[in-house]
Amino acid sequence: MKIMVISDIHGKAPALKKVLDIYREESFERLLILGDILYHGPRNPLPEGYAPAEVVELLNPLKTEILAARGNCDSEVDQMLLEFPIMGDFAQLQLGTLRLVLTHGHLEAPRVAAPLAGELRLSGHTHLPVLKTEEDVTFFNPGSIALPKGGNPPSYGIIEGDRLGIVNLDSRKEFLSLTL
Repeated sequence: MKIMVISDIHGKAPALKKVLDIYREESFERLLILGDILYHGPRNPLPEGYAPAEVVELLNPLKTEILAARGNCDSEVDQMLLEFPIMGDFAQLQLGTLRLVLTHGHLEAPRVAAPLAGELRLSGHTHLPVLKTEEDVTFFNPGSIALPKGGNPPSYGIIEGDRLGIVNLDSRKEFLSLTL
């Protein structure tokens, strides 16, 4: 199964349109969204191309392909517009023997269960791409497609079989990768 992972859209419609064009072109089967979908948040600048209603129109047709977790900027009014669940603090997906745990990343222990060996923990929130394994748990943050931080490019993640990657949205070149 080929899966795309995105986070921190923050209502930036042009960035979402670009990533969804890639989603269709490259025949992804699932879209995992790690929160902060519509609202830019009080600490972030208003993104160029901020159009939350357009983001809704772009995502709703994919509702059966999306699995999402709530971000700190997502609210109940956002859920009224989106036709797929976004209000869960965590979501899980089982891929064969691999367990994926999705969260935005703003909620810390003790609410988060201890990671299990072999688990893939997906989170956003920091807008910084991360791909690393520690003590048999892999941590995967695709960065942000809309408001990247730390001098990083806008980016998204790929899960395909046992290969993970983080891709520069503008150049479409992978800059971080890992094989499980």
